[in-house]
Amino acid sequence: MKNKDYLQNIDGAERRHFGPEVRYELRDEKDVAGGYAALYNVRADLGWFEEEIAPGAFDDVINDDVRALFNHDPNHILARSKAGSGTLRLSVDEKGLVYDFDIPDTTAGRDLRVNMELGNVTQSSFGFSIEEEEWVRRDGKEKDLRIIKKFGRLFDVSPVTFPAYTDTTVAKRSFEAVQKEEQETREQDKKTMSVFEARHKLNVNKSL
Repeated sequence: MKNKDYLQNIDGAERRHFGPEVRYELRDEKDVAGGYAALYNVRADLGWFEEEIAPGAFDDVINDDVRALFNHDPNHILARSKAGSGTLRLSVDEKGLVYDFDIPDTTAGRDLRVNMELGNVTQSSFGFSIEEEEWVRRDGKEKDLRIIKKFGRLFDVSPVTFPAYTDTTVAKRSFEAVQKEEQETREQDKKTMSVFEARHKLNVNKSL
């Protein structure tokens, strides 16, 4: 695949990093990587807005066809979970989305293990789309808040070198849709009020 940033080719896909660290450990004589890919109720500052994930948002997507990739790169696949089985293990608890996998004896796997041992790779990210969200509008002193209530798809979980990529373009389109809906509601309210005022004035005139 020539285009490594595959999420850009998926409509509605975003990726996020909220601060969880990926860990490396030896378990049952196997090298294992994993940690929290995302945390519930953690407020993330994404520049022009803030975002948090509601508990239960991952419940319907942990059995998706999900890959563990290095740096979101499909050429560097590390594990895979499909319908809840495979080499990638996914679960949710009261804190958020948990993942782990046995590091494969591949070039990508060996490179990851060495870089984690050296402390070069310490953080996680994940790719997703959203099924249900809520925008909380603020008064200008605070940033607007996006609450993710339900994910539509979980594409990947990824140990990453630079976790700062937030891909907020999709969120921007969503926010603009909310703004448009609010504007249309205001305009409709004005029309309704104008009709009400006209009828009220007509009734007053009739009574005179």
